[in-house]
Amino acid sequence: MNSRAPSRSDAYDVALIGLSARALARSARRAGLRALALDLFADADTSEHAAKAVRVAPARQGPGLDGRALTAALAAHAPEGLPVVLGPGFEHAPRLMTRIAERNPLIGATPETVRLLKDPIRFAALLAAVGAPHPELVAAAGDQVLSKRRGGSGGAHIRAAEGLPRRGRYFQRRVDGRSVSALFVCDGREAQIIGFSEQWTDPTPAAPFRYGGAVGPIALDAVLARKVAAALSRIVAATGLVGLASADLLLPDDQLTFWLLEINPRPGATLDVFDRAPAPALLGLHLSACRGLPPEPPPRFTRAQAAGVLYAEAPTSVASLRRPVWTADWPACEEIVPAGAPVCTVLAAGASPSAARALFFERRAALLASLRAASRPARGQLTMVFG
Repeated sequence: MNSRAPSRSDAYDVALIGLSARALARSARRAGLRALALDLFADADTSEHAAKAVRVAPARQGPGLDGRALTAALAAHAPEGLPVVLGPGFEHAPRLMTRIAERNPLIGATPETVRLLKDPIRFAALLAAVGAPHPELVAAAGDQVLSKRRGGSGGAHIRAAEGLPRRGRYFQRRVDGRSVSALFVCDGREAQIIGFSEQWTDPTPAAPFRYGGAVGPIALDAVLARKVAAALSRIVAATGLVGLASADLLLPDDQLTFWLLEINPRPGATLDVFDRAPAPALLGLHLSACRGLPPEPPPRFTRAQAAGVLYAEAPTSVASLRRPVWTADWPACEEIVPAGAPVCTVLAAGASPSAARALFFERRAALLASLRAASRPARGQLTMVFG
């Protein structure tokens, strides 16, 4: 066994950057890659999977990472030329992507592609050109009109429209249906769907469409699945998109047609649903597709997986709790999680999507109850044990 310490030039195979890089770091480890992870947390989960985890300060305004802090962290920890894979947090920041690429090559969507896909007017025109159904953009508020942030993701930015769009936002006609995501990998010419998942929200009065979680794989009508795959391949051919990406869809009651809401041009939340055996490491598929290799046939999963976010109902500490084995992204004991912020990710598997989803909500409810109990004054230290 070669036990020499790695030099600065060969310490890492890839740098992973996002709001949370934990799921990407886990995929990198599955692929046998040594990863440098840079995100908002650098928590124990990420450090377990990455060769090194570095915390980066959040942006002073809006979502994402602070650009200066991120470029400084890259200069301090990543060799020049080390390839970079971006996760969530750059949909609104193609300029920052360009700055990163000046020193470290981006493996995935280009800043130009992200700019196109996240410009609501250009995106709507693209979908019209390729024949993909898309909700209408509107100029003013009215019944069944939503306000969305340009470059937004995660659903927390969506709300009922009022008046006229403010700077950085746009209005779109609301459509209803079953919320589904298609995870796919593409090589700039065509898309190969890895799997479909069903999503749900965890609403609050201020964020009625806040992301709650997803379960998959789910089965769609075969004809509808082929229509979605064909539309995604036309989008990929028109934009040159490469690597892992996902498409957010709404399926009307007939379940035979679809609305395409947006394309997320990077690995996203459903890594926790699909990055598991028998599938190969999805980061490996991402890197192969970005090298122009044709996408592989989708894996056949024998069990369903649910994954979702548990948000803090009030300022929360987990110092008195023992961590459940079915969680990820567990905060540090000394950390106070603000109200409304994510506490952790809850995971659950089952023989079917409905069974996995039911177990997810059972575990989520139990953990919420424990957090509430831990926040109340007690005579002795409270220790909760989870299986």
